Amino acid sequence: MLAFASNSLLCRVALRDTDIDAATFTAVRLASGALILAVIVRMRGHRPSTAGSWPMAAMLFAYAAAFSFAYRDLTAATGALLLFGTIQLCMTGWGLWRGERLSGWPLAGVLIAVAGLVLLLLPGFAAPPPFAAALMFTAGAAWSVYSVLGRTAGDPTAATAGNFLRSVPFAAVLMLTAVGHETADHLGVLYAALSGALTSGLGYVLWYAALPWLTATSAATVQLSVPAIAAVGGAVLLAEPVTVRLLLASAAILGGIALTINKKD
Repeated sequence: MLAFASNSLLCRVALRDTDIDAATFTAVRLASGALILAVIVRMRGHRPSTAGSWPMAAMLFAYAAAFSFAYRDLTAATGALLLFGTIQLCMTGWGLWRGERLSGWPLAGVLIAVAGLVLLLLPGFAAPPPFAAALMFTAGAAWSVYSVLGRTAGDPTAATAGNFLRSVPFAAVLMLTAVGHETADHLGVLYAALSGALTSGLGYVLWYAALPWLTATSAATVQLSVPAIAAVGGAVLLAEPVTVRLLLASAAILGGIALTINKKD
């Protein structure tokens, strides 16, 4: 979870405090993730291109690109809250579409979480920019589709390596659209490479390694710590404000999602 929260912190500090642009950050992140995962899969005696799929790679790219462009105008905490709130609500919606039913506290949890998102997005001084919020919603939706597709992808590490590798051509096309507007400096590229190789590539490997030891409920619940870690990191490391609106929305979104997850207990 520290790795996942660090993705928000690295992206935010890179786009705020260095000269790297969102397209270049996305491309470097995906390429460095593809490189480190390819090395890991090779060390296991497999070819990284044999697993994964193009649809999953497209969703991975959509998540990474929307994530980067959103963080041009969002704080680390707000972005993480929108991202993980969207992911959990999308996954709950997927379950409902497949025939799951909610009632009692789980239903109340969904309504409370939605109310928290509405509170966070209501117009006002502390509201995030609408376009940036929409981009983070898109990132969360794309990651949700990626997760659903990944349920049948086989070995998670090999599939992730293949998906990162296939995402590089998408990132190259993104860079072509930014020709003439792209900017970068050494520090920004370093942050993007760390985000791709360590907090994304190796972070995903660690997460998949831990999953067999966690119940589905525990795995979903522990992810709720990510926005909190990002908020603390943003306040301590990036001097970002923690507003009353953010605190109230966080309590509603994370508390509501926790109630919904507990339907599986």
